[in-house]
Amino acid sequence: MAEHLSDREIAELLQEPKRVPGDLGRRIVPKAKRGHGEVELDVRGDHGSDFRIIVRRSNSNALDFSAILGYRIPKSNQILRLRRYNGKSHEHTNPLEGETFYDFHIHMATDRYQLTGNREDAYAEVTDRYTGLDEAVSCLVADCNVILPDEPQMDLFAL
Repeated sequence: MAEHLSDREIAELLQEPKRVPGDLGRRIVPKAKRGHGEVELDVRGDHGSDFRIIVRRSNSNALDFSAILGYRIPKSNQILRLRRYNGKSHEHTNPLEGETFYDFHIHMATDRYQLTGNREDAYAEVTDRYTGLDEAVSCLVADCNVILPDEPQMDLFAL
C-alpha cells in the first residue's frame, strides 16, 4: 500500500530546508532516456527527510518538460511527488473538479486526491510564473525551500 501524507505533512516537507551540496557538478549526470533528457539529484533535508529533484525535457519539444520535487518514503524505494512544474505541452484535467486546461501548470500533492485513489499530485493549477524549464526550476527552488550552494549552479539542472 502506498504511503499517505496529510496536507499538513506535505506542507512541512515543502518547508523543510533542502541544501544542495556544493559538489553539485559531480553529482548531476544528464541521462538520455526515450525521447527526453533527464537529471536527478538526491538531497537530504535539514530534518532528515530524503528528497529527489528530477528535471526532464523532451528532445523534440522545448515546452514538454517537468521539474519535480519528490519525497522518498522512509524504508522504501517509493518516491511521492510533492510538486511537479509542467510545461505547456499537453492538456490537463483535474479529475475531481472536472477542470481542463492547456497551459503551464503546477501539480501539487494533496490529501484529498490521495484519499480518493488518484495519484498524489493529480491536482494542478495554471501558472504564469514560468514559460520555460529554467524558470520552472527556479520556481521549484523558491517554493520548496531548496537552498543552492553559494556559487550559482542553476545551469547544472539544465538539459
